Amino acid sequence: MNFEDRVSIDLADNGVAQVRFTRGDKMNALDPTQFAAIIDAGNALREMKGLRVAVLSGEGRAFCAGLDTSSFGGDPTGSGKLADRTHGNANRAQEAAMTWRKCPVPVIAAVHGVCFGGGLQIASGADIRVVHPQTRMAVMEMKWGLVPDMGGYALWRGLVRDDTLRELTYTNREFGGEEALGLGFATMVEEDPLAKANALAETIANKNPDAIRGAKRLFRVMHEEGEDAILLAESEEQDGIIRTPNQIEAVMAEMQKRAPKFADA
Repeated sequence: MNFEDRVSIDLADNGVAQVRFTRGDKMNALDPTQFAAIIDAGNALREMKGLRVAVLSGEGRAFCAGLDTSSFGGDPTGSGKLADRTHGNANRAQEAAMTWRKCPVPVIAAVHGVCFGGGLQIASGADIRVVHPQTRMAVMEMKWGLVPDMGGYALWRGLVRDDTLRELTYTNREFGGEEALGLGFATMVEEDPLAKANALAETIANKNPDAIRGAKRLFRVMHEEGEDAILLAESEEQDGIIRTPNQIEAVMAEMQKRAPKFADA
């Protein structure tokens, strides 16, 4: 699948989808067309049959360099009035980052090269971020006299210490992959982020897909709801999974020391 010649999706037989930003000649920078392509790709994943995991990466020299500066003279995101909620709880620019959290399966971002501003917020929407040690990263918006406004404040809660996030936002200083790991922006640092992301995806794709999707829903509840709602959601998810064919298959495959054969919902 190809979206505006900017984002491609290739779904393998094992259920792992390779989602690639394909504007490598522009370091996958974000202009109105790129925003539209990312959102369309995210929507396609939500309806994709056989999907178990998505691996998100960028072609060329960068994961995503942030806003395309050539768009600064007009409406850089194509959103119009930013306070308008055009995609559920988000505007168009925010949806480019939040769509990965809304994706029903885990999303693993393989980050290399440059990951600035909106690119960092998009990567932060993934469940897991595998980052090359030499990646250049920054909460870049203050450089242009702006505030982070693509979901970063929602996505960075619980990832980055509050005072550290303030310092990075106020100064827009760059940091590398190793520092990103210590700060919380990176889950792990690898010389070959895409290979590691695919290895993780392979592992996850061999788990009960019903349980994986349920676990992702619970993570959202965990971040957005209080204790009572979390406890109830845990029970409801488990009631929907326990003793179902895929859950029984997970047990049998483990006991018989074989690869599981799950059915898609």
